[in-house]
Amino acid sequence: MVGSEVTPRSRLEEQCPVCGDRVSGYHYGLLTCESCKGFFKRTVQNKKVRMRSLLKGLELPSSNCPVDKAGRKRCPRCRFAKCLQQGMKIEGSSNLLAGSI
Repeated sequence: MVGSEVTPRSRLEEQCPVCGDRVSGYHYGLLTCESCKGFFKRTVQNKKVRMRSLLKGLELPSSNCPVDKAGRKRCPRCRFAKCLQQGMKIEGSSNLLAGSI
């Protein structure tokens, strides 16, 4: 089928599944933007969430706030929950977790 191929350029024109911004590449198992990549990294490194519960899949924060490009900084809890719900992986960031639990 002509025109249906996915090229690296067209991938980078996709929207981040977390906030809707333009994606920059695969980060923590998901094609996301730079902002969500950095947010996820900082959240895991700084232990801003209850990591033990999240790693066990327990007590995921409820995600009721809208997370979009304009308002992605309003509620870090809902943004982190959306990162996880969309498929970002804490397990893939073992160097970030070293000594954090």
